[in-house]
Amino acid sequence: MRGNETMEREKIKELIKKIRSRKIEFLRPWSFRLKRLGESWRKPKGLDDKHRLQVKGYRPIVKVGYRSPKKIRNIHPSGYIEKIVYRPEELEGLDPNIYAIKIAHTVGRRKRMEIIDKARQLGLKILNPTIIEEVE
Repeated sequence: MRGNETMEREKIKELIKKIRSRKIEFLRPWSFRLKRLGESWRKPKGLDDKHRLQVKGYRPIVKVGYRSPKKIRNIHPSGYIEKIVYRPEELEGLDPNIYAIKIAHTVGRRKRMEIIDKARQLGLKILNPTIIEEVE
């Protein structure tokens, strides 16, 4: 059984690598021309905006057709399914062969340490392990 899981994970990794290599990077319209504009995506709303009108030669805009396949949508590049965790109780019932956890950024130090300890006991992979040393 374990051999099939690793083979399946390797296939998924290859599929993710292939699809994400073809992924288009959507940049904010006119950010290449105006330095004051950041590159993070904003929808073009101008009446005569060439990006909104999708004129040939201008960067593409975000559309439904660019979405990734369901099979790889919530999968980390390591091949595990990502699960965001807020409390240690949420770790129960997670299969360590399928799931990897991310600790939510709003979780405090004490609860973060509890989650890390429990995840290590259950053999779960932690995608954002920040180890905070206790001050004595």
